[in-house]
Amino acid sequence: MQTVEEVRRRLVEVGFNETLCGAKRTKAATPKLLDGNQEAKIIALRLRQPPKAYANWTLRLLARKVVELTIVESISYETVRRALKKRHDQSQDRVLGDSS
Repeated sequence: MQTVEEVRRRLVEVGFNETLCGAKRTKAATPKLLDGNQEAKIIALRLRQPPKAYANWTLRLLARKVVELTIVESISYETVRRALKKRHDQSQDRVLGDSS
């Protein structure tokens, strides 16, 4: 019942085409947080050996190191994760024994 009433209300208020197809969205694109050069530097840093006393790079450690090296002024570990996720790390496949 609720859905029928909502469709009827939209039909009267905005017209048939907009009710059928929906309104065009005007959401602006989110600005890129990192450019390609910065992403490449983060990936290169990830492929280097981690600092002493660390066995592996963590996202938080990478984020701190990126700021320390002034690649960016500030960055969250989640942004670092998204930058690394774009690139499939083939060295991980070799470690796990993928033969392809």
